[in-house]
Amino acid sequence: MKATAANPKVLTIAAGEFKAKCLQLMDDVNEKKLTLIITKRGKPVASVIPPMEEEKPFVSIVGRSPNIKILGDIMTPLDWPDPAEKWNRVHKESKDKGKKRK
Repeated sequence: MKATAANPKVLTIAAGEFKAKCLQLMDDVNEKKLTLIITKRGKPVASVIPPMEEEKPFVSIVGRSPNIKILGDIMTPLDWPDPAEKWNRVHKESKDKGKKRK
């Protein structure tokens, strides 16, 4: 087994040696993030690469938090001139309701 000069993370191995050490080589590929090129009579016939890392799926917070409330239609454009003023008013109302419960 030898590493290529251009990329030390790419190893070349003969098919017979790969067959004898297959399980250990697969563990090395996964743990060390190596690329393994398997050759037969000096010609590359296959490569073993580490699995791609899974992307975490998108998870919306809407519906999972009791503090999130959708007010009205969320698809149409805003109909008030200052959205920040509306946000502050709604936010203040929700804080006031929380104080009354205590």
